[in-house]
Amino acid sequence: QVPLVESGGGLVQAGGSLRLSCAASRNIPNIKAMGWYRQAPGKQRELVATITSGGTTNYADSVKGRFTISRDNAKNTMYLQMNSLKPEDTAVYYCNIKGSLLAPYDYWGQGTQVTVSL
Repeated sequence: QVPLVESGGGLVQAGGSLRLSCAASRNIPNIKAMGWYRQAPGKQRELVATITSGGTTNYADSVKGRFTISRDNAKNTMYLQMNSLKPEDTAVYYCNIKGSLLAPYDYWGQGTQVTVSL
């Protein structure tokens, strides 16, 4: 298991911005995709955004045009820039890394709370 440490969550007013970070404790080889997911109270975890090893990005319709996923391979870090935040974006956000090295792996962070107030 590779510890993934998320940071950057917090309380923000609607319309504001936050940037989440997900740092891996070491270089992770053979990554296929990295992503951010979120889970609101009483709801299932849902995909927010993903980025493949080739740099292709994918976003949930609800965040398109407002959120941007990126990564810095040199720092073993992934980011989620969140702009124009809405109360419905309130959730615990988790980072995820998928790949394969001898066997498939699927690493998750511990989650960071994002709360958007009116």
